[in-house]
Amino acid sequence: MCGIFSHLAAKFAFFPPNPPSYQVKNENGRMVIANLPRDDAMDVLLLDTKYGNKIVALYFRNPYARLTVLYSHGNAADLGQLYDLFVQLKVNLRVNLIGYDYSGYGASTGKPTERKTYADIEAVYQCLETEYGVSQENLILYGQSVGSGPTLHLASRLPRLRGVVLHSAILSGLRVLCHLKVTFCFDIYQNVNKIRKVKCPVLVIHGTEDDVVNWLHGKGLWELAREPYEPLWIKGGGHCNLELYPDYIRHLHKFVVEMENTTTKMRLAQIRRCYLKPQNSRCCKFRLYCCRIRRRQLKFRLRRPRFRCPKWPDCCSLGC
Repeated sequence: MCGIFSHLAAKFAFFPPNPPSYQVKNENGRMVIANLPRDDAMDVLLLDTKYGNKIVALYFRNPYARLTVLYSHGNAADLGQLYDLFVQLKVNLRVNLIGYDYSGYGASTGKPTERKTYADIEAVYQCLETEYGVSQENLILYGQSVGSGPTLHLASRLPRLRGVVLHSAILSGLRVLCHLKVTFCFDIYQNVNKIRKVKCPVLVIHGTEDDVVNWLHGKGLWELAREPYEPLWIKGGGHCNLELYPDYIRHLHKFVVEMENTTTKMRLAQIRRCYLKPQNSRCCKFRLYCCRIRRRQLKFRLRRPRFRCPKWPDCCSLGC
């Protein structure tokens, strides 16, 4: 029953541009985008997913990059519309960047569903590992709006990620439509549960005047993160225009620089703190109660009378 509701929810969740804003063609054995500028620093990829679909991805190289960003875009957009943004992010953040279209978006085959978007991002990550030698320690996952779903899906499975960026993200699919305190089995993109499994710094960016995904979604995700980074609440920002605000690129650049300067030793220490955080947080919550118990136990030990053998000190028994 839950699977049927999830399938119905997916029909109302995905709105790929129709027609697509670009076309892919083969020129002399190389994949190119027909209506985009030729760029030697950009690779056009056609990746196979475990559901049999072929998805299109664009990989942008920056010779000065130390980190790679895997970008999952929002709804009602495709790679052709995001090309200029990707180029700007590559240059301003000094990163390599890979963006992809979900199944059924752009020139990617198939139809979009929640599970297929998970398979899509897994195929992109596998490509980064095998074709470009990118490890999770040098990877930042970026999810915008609906893209926060596959982003947190993958982030919850990679314990050594460098960082995560959530841009106008959602707590879950149904929570966009109505305020809920519980999660139903047929709800899609249950980020409210997956954010707790992410073991790296999480930057949340959200507009205070977002009329599509309320600002409370971003605030909720930030509060649930195990390693929340300083959030960016863009005053007056909407759902699709945050990139136009100067604070957007400034704060994002600050985050990337700090992630670059984080050494492996520092990350391991952060990961250890993440594993200990739930236990410590419970202890802090009941610290006064815990301390009272310990003080009582200590007083009991101090006041406990010592019973001596009647023959002491002449008794030679080991028990005495």
